[in-house]
Amino acid sequence: MSDDTPVARPAVRWAVVALVAVAVMAVAFAIGRFTAFGATAAPAHPSDTSAEAGFARDMQVHHTQAVLMAMEIYRKTADDELRTLSYDIATTQSGQRGEMFGWLVEWGLPQASSQPLMTWMEKSDAHSHGDTAAKTQEELLSEMGMATDAQLDELRSAQGQPADCLFLELMTRHHEGAIPMAQAVIELGDDARVKEVAGAIVTGQSAELDAMRDIQSRLSCAG
Repeated sequence: MSDDTPVARPAVRWAVVALVAVAVMAVAFAIGRFTAFGATAAPAHPSDTSAEAGFARDMQVHHTQAVLMAMEIYRKTADDELRTLSYDIATTQSGQRGEMFGWLVEWGLPQASSQPLMTWMEKSDAHSHGDTAAKTQEELLSEMGMATDAQLDELRSAQGQPADCLFLELMTRHHEGAIPMAQAVIELGDDARVKEVAGAIVTGQSAELDAMRDIQSRLSCAG
């Protein structure tokens, strides 16, 4: 018998191949289980009729007007405190508006809704605006604290202390309309990030209301 050719070598080779195949299948199985687990664990996005979607849409409308008014007074006021406050309002609400736009994109939802403004708030105990379908667009905008086109034109035309006081009047009412919207989505919604931003709106705009009332008093604004 020759000593040059070991008899067991083919068996060893096939054993190695079998072990590699088993390892590949185990890895593939593990990847499949991980992928399936990830898909199952992924949180569901808010629906088209959810409080989160309604809030994101309506608050974008609300923030857009606030930014417009804040930048208008920022450009022409001579009051340093009011200039700082208006800049803070414009930058903060621009950032929040962009995030809300991004939420709707992420959720695969349209930016606009076929429902009237604030319909999503009807289930709220404390912040409902009632049957929104029975109200006009102008009535709903007024309830949101939005300025009218005539008031915006007046703000653009005004100068000096009258402009400052008009801005403070309009923005105070604007904030008083926004805070209940934020409180409503905290009450009705489930999305943690939406509720976090809504909480920041309540806190931030409440502080701004106090600041605006102080400035109104200092400037001797009527009303």
